[in-house]
Amino acid sequence: MLESSSVPLFIVFILLFILLLIVLLIRRNGTAALIWNEIIREKVTNFIMNQSKEQRILNFVLQNAVRGDPSSVVATIDKYCSQKEWAMNVGNEKGLILDKTVEEANPSVALELGTYCGYSAVRISRLLKAGARLLTVEFNPEFAAVAKQLIEFAGVQDKVKLLEGPSEEIIPQLKKKYEVDTLDFVFLDHWKDRYTPDTILLQECNLLRKGSVLLADNVIFPGAPDFLNYVRKSPHFQCTSYPSHLEYMQVEDAMEKAVFLG
Repeated sequence: MLESSSVPLFIVFILLFILLLIVLLIRRNGTAALIWNEIIREKVTNFIMNQSKEQRILNFVLQNAVRGDPSSVVATIDKYCSQKEWAMNVGNEKGLILDKTVEEANPSVALELGTYCGYSAVRISRLLKAGARLLTVEFNPEFAAVAKQLIEFAGVQDKVKLLEGPSEEIIPQLKKKYEVDTLDFVFLDHWKDRYTPDTILLQECNLLRKGSVLLADNVIFPGAPDFLNYVRKSPHFQCTSYPSHLEYMQVEDAMEKAVFLG
C-alpha cells in the first residue's frame, strides 16, 4: 500500500521539478522567454479574453494610474509587465539609462523609432524641457491606437507627436513635412534589422548634427550585431555600451549610445 502511494507522489515530484526547470529557463533564456510570452501565453490569453495584450495594458493604466501624471503611468506599466504579462517596453532598469541619456542630451527635437504602447514616449517626454518635442514612429496601427490613448492619458500629447507608418518612409519626410532641421536625440527601439539602414538614412537625410545622440535598445538580445558593427567601426560615431538586462527579465542585454561626430 505504501509502495503504491509513493509512485504518484514521485510522479508529482518529477512534474514539479520539470515545471521549476521550465520557469528557470524562461526567466534566464531569452529565446525560451519570448516563445512562452509572445507566442504561447499571449495568444492563449488573447483568445480567452478576446482582447489584445496591449489593450489590457492600457486598461490597467486607465484604472490604476493617475491621469496627467506621466511618472505614474510609467510606474503602472512597469507594475503590470513585471507582475502580470511581459511586454516589450524598455522597462525600468534600462529606462534609467534612457532617462540619463535624455537628460544629458537635453534635446529640443527628439525622435523615437518604435512607439509600441507609448511607454518610452511618455518616459522621454516627461524629461523634455519647455518647448521641446518628441516625434515617435509606429508601424503597427493597433499599437499606435493604444499609444495615442496612453499618451493623452499621461497628459504629454502637447510634447509628443505620433507618426504612423514605416520608418523608412517617415524619416525622409521629417524635414519638409514635420519641420525638423536636425535631431538632438534618437531612440531606436523598433525592428532590429532596421537599426542600421535607418541610421544610414538619418545621415543621408542630413538629420544628424555634430553631437546628435543615438541610443539603441536590445543590442544584445534579440540583438543588433549589424548596427553595432556599423557604428563602432564608423569614424562618424563615438560609442558607449551600457550592459543591462532584457526588460522585466534576468536575460543579459545592453543599450548602445552612439554620438554623431559629424
